[in-house]
Parts: sequence; structure tokens; C-alpha cells
Amino acid sequence: MIGDGRFFRRQQRVPDEDARVLPLINIVFLLLIFFLITGHLSIQAPFELEPVQSASGSHPHTDDLTVFMGADGRLAIEGESVTLPELEVLVGNRPTASGDGPGVRLQADGRTEAIRVVEVMERLRASGIERLELLTLPDR
Repeated sequence: MIGDGRFFRRQQRVPDEDARVLPLINIVFLLLIFFLITGHLSIQAPFELEPVQSASGSHPHTDDLTVFMGADGRLAIEGESVTLPELEVLVGNRPTASGDGPGVRLQADGRTEAIRVVEVMERLRASGIERLELLTLPDR
């Protein structure tokens, strides 16, 4: 109250509509950064693959090199198409981070002839691969 009997009115603050949205935006960006840092991106095959079905389930080693094999016998490593002799050289010269020897994961198309898959597996073994895994989908 002011001395002459009038009440002092406080000015009302108009709420800023954007101020309510900023914390939400901050949280969304923090979640995005979290998922980008902690997420694991898998290598995609450079051509269409229909994986083989399997009754057993095991988890592949994460530091192994993944080789893709198409239904027509094409091979790819790290997104680049290669021939079988090139693959042997690349895999044979690859250093390993783990102490249990070099490892390769072979992801072959389910429509690939078994004889062709076995041939690639034998050539990889001959080039010095100690651990070879054939990636499959679990049988449902």
C-alpha cells in the first residue's frame, strides 16, 4: 500500500511459451547423443542376402571380420566387392586385436549352393583363419 491509500499492483509476467519447450528439446538432444555414442551399428551387406536358418544360437565375436556371400557367389568385405583370391590375401594379412587368432564371420545367402560356401570356408582356413563362424538366423 502506498501512503495515499492506493495499493501497488505488481506487474504480471507474461509466460514465454518457448521456455516450456526448451527443457524437452534439451532432453531429446541428450538422448540422441546417448544413443549415437552407445549404439552399435552393424555392417550392412552390399547386396541382398537371405540368411540361413539355424536351430542353434551363439553370439559371434565382435572383433571378427565379416565376409558377405551373395546367392550368385559374389563376395564382399567391409562393403567392397572382392574376388576369392583377393579375400584370401586381405584376410591373411589382417592383424587381430584378441590373442586367440584371426577370426572371420561368413554371412552367406540361404540360396547359395552349399558346395560354394564350403569352398570359401576351406580357402579361408587355408589362408590362416583359426576361427570361422557361419552367421545364421535362429529357427523360429
